[in-house]
Amino acid sequence: MDFLRPASWEEALAAKAEHPTAVPIAGGTDLMVELNFDHRRPDVLLDLNRIVELREWAVGEENVRLGASVPYTQIMENLRTELPGLALASHTVASPQIRNRGGVGGNLGTASPAGDAHPALLAAGAEVEVESVRGSRFIPIDAFYTGVKRNAMDADELIKCVHIKKADGPQQFSKVGTRNAMVIAVCAFGLALHPQTRTVRTGIGSAAPTPVRARTAEDFLAAALDEGGFWESGKVITPSIARQFGELASGACNPIDDVRGTAKYRRHAVAVMARRTLGWTWDSYRGVARNSEGGSQCA
Repeated sequence: MDFLRPASWEEALAAKAEHPTAVPIAGGTDLMVELNFDHRRPDVLLDLNRIVELREWAVGEENVRLGASVPYTQIMENLRTELPGLALASHTVASPQIRNRGGVGGNLGTASPAGDAHPALLAAGAEVEVESVRGSRFIPIDAFYTGVKRNAMDADELIKCVHIKKADGPQQFSKVGTRNAMVIAVCAFGLALHPQTRTVRTGIGSAAPTPVRARTAEDFLAAALDEGGFWESGKVITPSIARQFGELASGACNPIDDVRGTAKYRRHAVAVMARRTLGWTWDSYRGVARNSEGGSQCA
């Protein structure tokens, strides 16, 4: 096995162009497990840890530019206001040691449906910036996942950063696992309310071959909130709306039976998490709406 250690982003892109099958390693929280158990034996490893810009982030007027290797701990500590859903998801990632090493780029590169960052990225409407010696391009998060542990990147591309819209409303994340720590999700659910556009976005993890959105549930809830005057009034969402939202979210799943849980349980759990996260996000929105003055009640 060859080990390449570029000192700059340009060197990394050149190395990836020369060795398209090279496997990037930064945090190594997924890859090292595969190597240690001999589940994977790549010919070339491409170490990205010397590339400083991958560990940097910038908060703009509308978006956050998040370097692929920014550790989950930094997201939790520094971006809780701008990216609340992703910060909540980061709290559930394994142990403190892994949160200090792992980043969103690893989740995206691995593209495992159980990755904790995926539901929050889907709900927030992120874009993934990838680059090669041929140039850079932006891949909408909705188009990024193409199959089980497969993504839309070309062989010579590397993930540079993720562009995520700053939250304009409440966001939540919920995860079911077999224990409280160091757990791979049985299933997970992310929800973001976007009051400025009066839209809703969701993300579901570990309940289909890829991370998915519950689009029918989103359309139903957005219409119910609009037609019922909920955005303006901030009144309590009725149990029937919450129940229907949960059922539609469950219907977006296509889970399997495995050692962590059955397909039936996953569908049930997603319905419950959808209802609960809706309750949490709407309680947050109502608190802002009650405290706002003038015409705007947006969070």
